[in-house]
Parts: sequence; C-alpha cells; structure tokens
Amino acid sequence: MKLKKLILLLPLIAAIFPVYGIRLEPIPYADFSSWKKRGITESKLIGGNHKTIYEVAPEGSDEGNKPYYNEGGSPWATSNVYAKVAGVVKGSNTVSPAIHGGNRCAKMEAKMEQVKVLGLVNMDVMVAGTIFLGQVYEPITSPKGPFSKMEMGIPYTKRPSALVYDFKVDMPDDDTRIKSTGFSPKKTLKGRDNAEVYVLLQKRWEDADGNIYAQRVGTGRERYDRSIPWTAGHKLPIHYGDITGKAFFKPWMGLLNGDKAYYAKNSKGKLVPVEEVSWAPSDATPTHVLVMVSSSCGEPFVGTEGLTIYVDNIAFGFE
Repeated sequence: MKLKKLILLLPLIAAIFPVYGIRLEPIPYADFSSWKKRGITESKLIGGNHKTIYEVAPEGSDEGNKPYYNEGGSPWATSNVYAKVAGVVKGSNTVSPAIHGGNRCAKMEAKMEQVKVLGLVNMDVMVAGTIFLGQVYEPITSPKGPFSKMEMGIPYTKRPSALVYDFKVDMPDDDTRIKSTGFSPKKTLKGRDNAEVYVLLQKRWEDADGNIYAQRVGTGRERYDRSIPWTAGHKLPIHYGDITGKAFFKPWMGLLNGDKAYYAKNSKGKLVPVEEVSWAPSDATPTHVLVMVSSSCGEPFVGTEGLTIYVDNIAFGFE
C-alpha cells in the first residue's frame, strides 16, 4: 500500500480499532455538534418572558408554544420542557450546548427554576439537567409523576461490553441538597448529590392487558460525588446477568420497579410502567437499551444547585 493511501486511511482505522482497544459504535447525534433551538413565550401572568430551550436534533430553530417530538432520527430527549400547568406556560432549560476544545458537547446543570406571579416569587422548582434515549411527551401539565410523562429506552438487540464517553463534572462544595417541587416549602436535605451516567439493557414483553415487564440483561451505572477534570474515552463496563452478589454492586444498581419504574408505550399506544421483574440469564439478548446522563441521582425535584456534568462522544463499545 502506498504511503499516501495509508495516511488517508488512518482516521478510519482509528475509528474501528481505537486506542481503548475496543470497537466503537457511536450513538446517533451523541457527538452533540447539532442542536435545535426552540423559542417558548411564557405566560404574561409570570412575566411573559421569551425562553430559548435546546434539543439534541438537526441544527435549526423553531418558535411557538408547541410540543416537540424527536426529529431527524435523533434518539435523544432532554429535561428541557414546555410546560402548561393550569393554563400557565413555562419553559425550562437545564441542558444546553457547551464548548470544549473547540467542539460542542452537552452541558447538564441542576438549577432552581423560579416562577414569579405579579412580581413576587411564589414558586421555586429544583430541576436537574438530564439527557436520555427516549421521548418526552409535552406539554407537561403537572409536576406529579414525572416518569409517567416520558418514554425511557429505545429498541436495541446488541450486547456491548461498555458505554464509552468523554466527560467532566463540576461539583459545588456543598454537602446538602434542596427539595423543591414548587407546591410545598423548600427543604434542605443532608448529603451530597451525585451526577450519574448509566446504561441498562432490558428484555421486555407485554401481556394481554397491555402491561409491560422486563428482565434486566445488562447493567452499567456510575455516580460521581466530586469534581472530575475533562476525561476522554472513559469506559463504563456493562455487566451481564444477576450482579447482586458482585463486590461492585450497590443498591442503586438494582431492578427498577414500583415507584422506580420508567415508562414506555404499549401496543395500544398507552404509557405504562416497565416493571423489571428479574435478572436475565447472563447470555440473554436484550430488546431495549436505556442510556441516561444527569446532574442528579436522587428523586425528582431534588438536587444541588450548580452541580454540572458535561458529556461528549457517547458510544457503545465492543471488545
């Protein structure tokens, strides 16, 4: 092979056989170079502000208070939402593009959203910045049961060995969290919040009544309780089968059911909980994958203001 041709092929060779020693399968739009801007006009009752919120989607912009559906083949949803509660329109933006090394990445920040009525602050809501594979169904009409307003996970049948990504964490020097739903007084809770990344593989099925169940096929989950400088090519291992007896197992890696269950649309088009009922055999083939990156690991409306995680170049890794 001539030297010139070899030089031209080097980028392709590097993508197939990267320095980490595994083959990478990038997730669509997970280089976060492309974003859509949405213009939301909030109700005059709360000031009538114009708010820009972002989606991981083909580059573009759109104005108007209307629901957003994933565009251009992007599998990503965010915690950025258009809400219309009791007729009052509010926009929330906790996920946005940022720049690292001259390239765009995704920034997820925990922040307090304030709603002012007649010039007075009467409602504070703690919101975490989150991206995930799935779909949010807008407008959000109530803060109750936030999981029931989004579909978590997409079809996927491969068995990767890891989730690979670049990331950074900015952790405030604060060992407390704030719980604030906007409908009850704010509470200060002990304990530092964590940023989190996970990849979960499930084998799902539906019964005759439209209920969805799942076995957990593969688990990769990490939490970050300190600031971490920009790290390229981080590998989050995926462990297959029942991991409850493993030395690395933590309770928050366990099965998702009951109040912890995420939702998906059944064959009737209804959003229902996906109840994880057991661990799958270690050689099982999944039907769906869940990937999430968040600036909080706790319950909804709980977080540490200013906790921020940046992420870029998310891919499945195969040894």
